[in-house]
Amino acid sequence: MQRPSLSDLAAFAAVARHRSFRSAADQMGLSRSALSHAIIALEAKLGVRLFNRTTRSVSPTTAGAALLARLDPVLRDLDRALDSLSDERGTPSGVLRINANKSGARLLLNEAVPRFLDLYPDVELDLVSEGRLVDIVEQGFDAGIRLLEAVPRDMVAVPFGGDVRFVAIAAPAYLAGKTAPMTPDDLAAHRCIRQRLPSGKRYQWEFSLRGEEMTVDVPGSLTLDDSDLLVQAAAAGRGIAFVPEPFARPLLATGALVTVLDDWCPPTSGLALYYPRNRHMPASLRAFIDIVKQIDRKR
Repeated sequence: MQRPSLSDLAAFAAVARHRSFRSAADQMGLSRSALSHAIIALEAKLGVRLFNRTTRSVSPTTAGAALLARLDPVLRDLDRALDSLSDERGTPSGVLRINANKSGARLLLNEAVPRFLDLYPDVELDLVSEGRLVDIVEQGFDAGIRLLEAVPRDMVAVPFGGDVRFVAIAAPAYLAGKTAPMTPDDLAAHRCIRQRLPSGKRYQWEFSLRGEEMTVDVPGSLTLDDSDLLVQAAAAGRGIAFVPEPFARPLLATGALVTVLDDWCPPTSGLALYYPRNRHMPASLRAFIDIVKQIDRKR
């Protein structure tokens, strides 16, 4: 049997974790065709089929799953060894992969990312922004960023950015001639712009006032899956939307949008950067967390 190269095995592990040639190719900076040919060549070298392939899915065979189980610890040990060289050299390097929601990515790009890249030019920061909550270990990420309440309990969480507030917004033109809602129940008489979560479910708006909590499945004929689009639709007079305040702040400042139900929209716990508890922390991640904490202390 011809011994495969480390790059061959890393390609296999990426496809096996992502269960997708497209996602694995994006992670590795390869074309999908090049990655597919690499896996075919690896299977030929090993003399065994590693993946079940259909037009819609990719999954490891029994042999592929067994190889991944043995290979993962080896690749993690290799990462730790390379990270230790960064520690010895005193300068973080390599690839730092962070999975974030859109709010988190926005906040980081304002200050933390530019400062980090200026200080550590040898690090390649791969910041993936998506709505769905993923298993960062399984998907090959070093850290994730989500609302603190959504961080898995087996992770170490580093809160940053302060509390976050969701606000109900509408264009003055939409509210003209209507009675603005005074309680969440009043939304039943309004046209609302609903949100589709990454899970496929529609988000039910959550309100709170002096300990009283309400969850409302609002009415509406328009459903969107992106906060920027919700703000855009609200500004166009399509109805009332419910979004994190930073997304609406520019148009609130100009008067193109106004808030309603302010008393029912208190701040809640904000964002957190999180990483696996029992896993070696790369020097690049440690440096990134230090910068996030420094910026947060100055707020």
